[in-house]
Amino acid sequence: MGIVARCSRNADTCRTDSQQGRNLTIVRIAGFDPGLSRTGWGVIEVAGSKLTHVANGVIVTLASQTLGMRLAALHQGICAVLTKHAPDAVAVEQAFVARDPLAALKLGHARAIALLAAAEAGLTIAEYAPNHIKKSVVGVGHADKNQVQAMVRRLLPAVHFETADAADALACAIAHAHLAGTRTRIAAALAQ
Repeated sequence: MGIVARCSRNADTCRTDSQQGRNLTIVRIAGFDPGLSRTGWGVIEVAGSKLTHVANGVIVTLASQTLGMRLAALHQGICAVLTKHAPDAVAVEQAFVARDPLAALKLGHARAIALLAAAEAGLTIAEYAPNHIKKSVVGVGHADKNQVQAMVRRLLPAVHFETADAADALACAIAHAHLAGTRTRIAAALAQ
């Protein structure tokens, strides 16, 4: 008996903010820090250069379950996040090269589920190396988890997260927001 879950995207994802007479497009980004045991997720909104925390959490699977059941639970959890928070784009942390091939393979399975769920929802997907995320958020590619968490709290003042997995997922979304903003400015400059 298998679990089949389909992601659906809320059609009303384009939002605008007209505070202070400005019309800014608000983009919602979901970030994922995949892992077979714990997959962190975080959702932010970007309006111009302003970042706002929406939600974050962790999807946990049980080591006592079979691999297939754990992957099904991850898929169901990620689809639930995508359905509930209706992001416009998804950012997924890339796997780092691990010394343990079995651990790397399990991480690859979890990443594949995050990519699959986002693709099924018809979302734009970006992937970022851990060092790129750290450099984008902290300014240093080899920052430790405490530095990443401190900067996530600074960039998203209203945020509260209970685990490093959720903080890493928010950092992934922030990295995507920074890169997407840079791409937009470059495209605007080239169009002039």
